Amino acid sequence: MLGNGISRQVALPWNMRILFSFLASALAFSQTPAVQTTVLKASRLFDGASETLISPAVIVIEGTRIKAVGANIATPPGATVINLGDATLMPGFMDAHSHLSFEYPVDFNQTDLDSLRLSIPERTLRRVPDVKATLMAGFTTVRDLGSSDFMDVGLRNAILAKSIQGPRMLVAVNAIGSTGGHCDGLAGFRFNLFGRESGIPDGAADSPAEFRKAVRYAVKYGADVIKTCATGGVLSPTDEVDTPQLTQEELNALVDEAHALHKKAAAHAHGAEGAKRAIRAGIDSIEHGSFLDAEAFDLMKSHNTVLVPTLMAAKGLRERIRGGFYLPPLIKVKAEAAMAAIENAVRLAVSKNVRIGLGTDTSVYPYARAPEEFGELVRYGLKPIDALRAGTSVDAELLGIAERLGTLSVGKIADIVAVPGNPLSDIHVTERVFFVMKDGEIFRNDKR
Repeated sequence: MLGNGISRQVALPWNMRILFSFLASALAFSQTPAVQTTVLKASRLFDGASETLISPAVIVIEGTRIKAVGANIATPPGATVINLGDATLMPGFMDAHSHLSFEYPVDFNQTDLDSLRLSIPERTLRRVPDVKATLMAGFTTVRDLGSSDFMDVGLRNAILAKSIQGPRMLVAVNAIGSTGGHCDGLAGFRFNLFGRESGIPDGAADSPAEFRKAVRYAVKYGADVIKTCATGGVLSPTDEVDTPQLTQEELNALVDEAHALHKKAAAHAHGAEGAKRAIRAGIDSIEHGSFLDAEAFDLMKSHNTVLVPTLMAAKGLRERIRGGFYLPPLIKVKAEAAMAAIENAVRLAVSKNVRIGLGTDTSVYPYARAPEEFGELVRYGLKPIDALRAGTSVDAELLGIAERLGTLSVGKIADIVAVPGNPLSDIHVTERVFFVMKDGEIFRNDKR
């Protein structure tokens, strides 16, 4: 050490410097973990895009990516081979309409009370088992369309950090709508109960300028996607289910701002007029679509807008009502009207070749039942192969992630599920997922 506390650098001979450099490189190389190679084999494979299945099926995974896929693929030396037998390998399922931070309501009024009584950390932690159940049911990616208190951001980030197990999440932060509308988080409570009226932090806006600001606010705090409510909703207490809630100018501003920030935009829309405004504005998807008419579907076809009908929401709510689940009278009337209309709307959309994605509206029914959406799509008119595409490649395109997910092809991220038998013969085998891989990591394998 020199007197001023500065260390003197000692010059080494050139041959010693080369030796130390070599030793450092060798040490670094020896500490680099070897990339794991896994080979999955099964009787058949659906690649997410094709009209037919591949048989037999082989997928080679190297690290987190698909290295090879097909019927006659050689097994690399040293690879771990997993033979899943009489099963079908498919891309990880995608849910384009989920609410993983919402609680499945055992009691309607108690759920409202809990949202006021429980702390945000407690409410978020209570969602962890359901988030894991969603992954174990085969859904490796979800688009979460509306939360509160940044719970969706917290869950997404915890999954990314591997603190909890769950699907890859694209989140909307707050859904954005009009004051008193379906997206107004304070609607239904008495005036000034929370010491303020509805505003942008709660998802309420009332002019083109405010809608632009609300989009920017959501993106500022972590939104991957923008969600708006173009019409009234079923479970909201202060609106009618099919009424338009945003002007054409407001929707134009919202969609323009979202797309300018490279975010896709989704519109909750039961009613036809509100949906048409959203479609004209360039919205990427219409959610629900219970009362849409032929003109709306023609517009969707011409704009390449995707319909996400969320049929499990109708199925789940119908079961709850039949089982005596209490709903306030106004909400029950809206629910019954929407449930009565949705089948005709979906069949009309199918007849007009509108693109249909898979979304479930999770929390209206138990999370683990999400794969039943495939069967509902088929029951309402889709071919099984189109239902499978809806929950894989169509959703991947809608979510803007098709370059890395949604199909089983070389270079894509290894998100892979397996179901017993052949889903083209029985679509309901999608409800019996027994193998789940996400990012090349196996989270479920019931055949071990």
